[in-house]
Amino acid sequence: MNRTLVTHPKDIELAKTAAECVVKVHQELTSFLRAGLTLPEIDAFVGKTLKSLHCKSAFFKYAIPGQSPFPSQSCLSVNECIVHGTHVMEQKPLKPGDLVSIDIGSKYKGWIGDAAWTWAIEFAEDENMRLMEAGRKSLLAGIEAMQPGRPLIEFARAVQQVAERDYSFHLVRGLGGHGYGKTLHCPPYISNAVPNHPAEWPDALKKFEPGMLLAVEPMLTVGTPEIRQSRGAWPIYSSDNSMSVHYEADILITKDGHINFTQELETLPYVIGNT
Repeated sequence: MNRTLVTHPKDIELAKTAAECVVKVHQELTSFLRAGLTLPEIDAFVGKTLKSLHCKSAFFKYAIPGQSPFPSQSCLSVNECIVHGTHVMEQKPLKPGDLVSIDIGSKYKGWIGDAAWTWAIEFAEDENMRLMEAGRKSLLAGIEAMQPGRPLIEFARAVQQVAERDYSFHLVRGLGGHGYGKTLHCPPYISNAVPNHPAEWPDALKKFEPGMLLAVEPMLTVGTPEIRQSRGAWPIYSSDNSMSVHYEADILITKDGHINFTQELETLPYVIGNT
């Protein structure tokens, strides 16, 4: 499991600042988002806000094998789109009742911040409110389990307890969190669900170590853990088109526990754009 541990105070401070820039963009979005906006308008706002914070998007033109470079400043996922939504996939404006998940990656002085949050536009149906509650609470439970010396699988156990057992929703299989730092993705992979077999998550029993920077991100759907994705396209959807949410936080493991660089996201409202 190759990864770099972040222990130098200067590096920790830069990583913290990069994450705080992501939080600030989410806070600005909370006031900006409303019914009638299009995804291109939202993406342009994210790019402009990142620039005002002396950052740039860590996602724009990001490339992985088999995919064209990511076209957007942020990941914009609405309703049944779980993650990796783009500003070019949909031109219809947001409407009341939509669930909007926005994943933002910043690059600040060479360091990455990466966090996602979900809101309802103007109002939330009862089931959608429960889905958002489950997403938030599962993330918090998982973070509390991230203690030095404990196995990575403890995160998944805590998330799964809340999302699937307490709330009876589904965690998306095959997607999860990751290490990060000066690169957007690096080991270890952090599953949101306990693996069904060892090959599904080979590092599950590896230990949390002081200096690990981890972006952890439960993704929940109402109806299924399965996904669908068009070949060569970025957006990932729930296979049954049921509603989804996505929450992501940036965590530094320390010798005494952990630090949540994006903790201020927890104060954001569930419903926005209704004033």
